[in-house]
Amino acid sequence: MLSEQPYPVGTRVVVQGKRGPEVAKVRGEATVPEPQARYGAVLRAATPEDLTRWEDLHRQGEDLKWLLRARARERQLPVKLVAVEFTLDESLVTVSYSAEDRIELSSLIGELRKHTRARVNFAAIGPREQAQMIGTLGACGRENCSSTHLQDFAPVSIRMARDQQLPLNPEKLSGPCGRLLCCLQFEHTQYVDLLKDLPRKNAKVCHEGSGACGKVTKLHPLSGTVDVHTDQGMLLGIPASELKRLPDAPAPKPKRDQPEA
Repeated sequence: MLSEQPYPVGTRVVVQGKRGPEVAKVRGEATVPEPQARYGAVLRAATPEDLTRWEDLHRQGEDLKWLLRARARERQLPVKLVAVEFTLDESLVTVSYSAEDRIELSSLIGELRKHTRARVNFAAIGPREQAQMIGTLGACGRENCSSTHLQDFAPVSIRMARDQQLPLNPEKLSGPCGRLLCCLQFEHTQYVDLLKDLPRKNAKVCHEGSGACGKVTKLHPLSGTVDVHTDQGMLLGIPASELKRLPDAPAPKPKRDQPEA
């Protein structure tokens, strides 16, 4: 799917977008292998005519966005119109919007028909897609991943933060969109592999060298060590390879004269 011809970083090219041909800028080498690329194939280098047409279509889309916003307010439609975008061949115009409930927007199609003959597509988007289209800065100080290289949004769960031993602070784990950070998924598989060699938290262990025993209180997957709170009240950082794991104590059997909970 990706063009074999190399284009320098910063070059404007015509690519096969999600809905049709678009103008894009080369930002670096492709990170998605060719068989896995769903879209983004470079069709050719953008010509001056392509760039002029793309700029005109962008201005037209911006004008239509503000027009539709005004018409939506007049009709008291509970909707947020995020963007109006044309394909380079002007065969399709996509109106991206967000709304809390299902909403009928067919009344706005007539407004679009007055200004374009392109086929109209209304696309409901979520917070992540809004951040992708608008563009924001992440906690790292760089552009958010969704606006730079992500083609699709993979599911992100709080379990990924737990596996990476991150503090479960919603403010630190959420991106500008208010959802869990997309970057939590990038290294998750590596952390899962590292955790396989570590005892679980709260496990009873003994240090083979000193003989000190205690309970695991914290894991450090990258260094391969764990914090152990010993029976003598000390907190030790010990390599997992030097620990012997003790079997868990069996759960007490319920008394016969008392029913099980």
